[in-house]
Amino acid sequence: MNEKEIMNIESLYLANVFSKKPLIFTRGKGVLLWDINGKEYIDCASSYGIAALGHCHPKIVTAIKTQAEQLITLHSCYYNDKRAEFIQKLINITPKGLNKAFLSNSGAEAVECAIKLARKATGKTEIISIMGAYHGKTMGALSLTWDKKYRDPFMPLIPDIKHVTPDNPDKIHEAITDKTAAVIIEPIRGEGGIRVPIDNYLQQVQEICNEKGILLIFDEVQTSFGRTGKLFCCQHWNVTPDVMCLAKPFAGGLPIGITIARENIMSAFKIGEHSTTFSGSPLVCAAGCAALDVLIEEDLAGKAAANGKYFKSQLEELASKHKIVKEVRGLGLMLGMELRYDVYGVIMKALSKGVLVIDAGRTVVRILPPLIISKEQIDKVVKVLDEILGEEENERSSSTVSN
Repeated sequence: MNEKEIMNIESLYLANVFSKKPLIFTRGKGVLLWDINGKEYIDCASSYGIAALGHCHPKIVTAIKTQAEQLITLHSCYYNDKRAEFIQKLINITPKGLNKAFLSNSGAEAVECAIKLARKATGKTEIISIMGAYHGKTMGALSLTWDKKYRDPFMPLIPDIKHVTPDNPDKIHEAITDKTAAVIIEPIRGEGGIRVPIDNYLQQVQEICNEKGILLIFDEVQTSFGRTGKLFCCQHWNVTPDVMCLAKPFAGGLPIGITIARENIMSAFKIGEHSTTFSGSPLVCAAGCAALDVLIEEDLAGKAAANGKYFKSQLEELASKHKIVKEVRGLGLMLGMELRYDVYGVIMKALSKGVLVIDAGRTVVRILPPLIISKEQIDKVVKVLDEILGEEENERSSSTVSN
């Protein structure tokens, strides 16, 4: 099929719910993608953080091929060797005390499980979320998500959800009642603009939760797997939640969601109270085993810390050079560059110059490259962004003069 046919078929038969870019990608390797015409791109979006290992990592490919020849699917009412191997590898690296998991297929599903678990374990219904948070678009996860553009078309959502201002422990304390089951927080708000919490915020929230006897849930769907320079973002502040939601890169690119909790909390679920048909697929778990091996063996968290520091410093130089850059934020290779206006034009210009970046709200360029990105590739990306910011400044200056 040619380009026009492919685009027409997707437009005709797929639900119109994605903001499509006029590009067709057919191949990927490492940090690079190639479109249908063979043009090369540096991927600094990694499918919204999924491709943390890059595209088609050889160990992931081998694991999938090998497992596909043995057993692809098996319901979790039976035991399986790859499922057992994956969950053991996972428990070995999660923060101490988080030792009981439920496997699903996406970050939103991981959050849905956390909602049900919090209510079942506590016998209470209220959950406190943060303004600016994003937790997914299924009904429960959407109820926790702040942005009205996602929420309003589907009201009413599930009841007893409260939203409070970020970085203010007092507001959480004030919102707690005798009906409160849990507080859910993204350690770094991704969709909300790559917002790193203020010092001691997470520690203070944990103290409040402990004092009030309510659960602390961290949504680390985007911030875990070494992305921020630690295996799990909460480790930057030495805070371990009661429940943690994981997803995106943990199966090397295949669909996965993980809700992991303290055993005494997860044991609140009884047989049949929560399940999904594809939970713990052998194929996905085989890819997950390989992904966790690569994460540890190649010290990708360490690489993210070092290269993220370098990448951020280069973006900060752009900020000092270009007045249209308001601020650079982030940890590791979870970075955001806030501009003084809408970033859509910057994103599209970057695409035309062979670099994929995404937004985090209307004014923030979000940068989530594979953790294997090299300094040479970072330099290329920064050079492209430098060119684009200069072009944008010149265009706006010319527009101001002509008006």
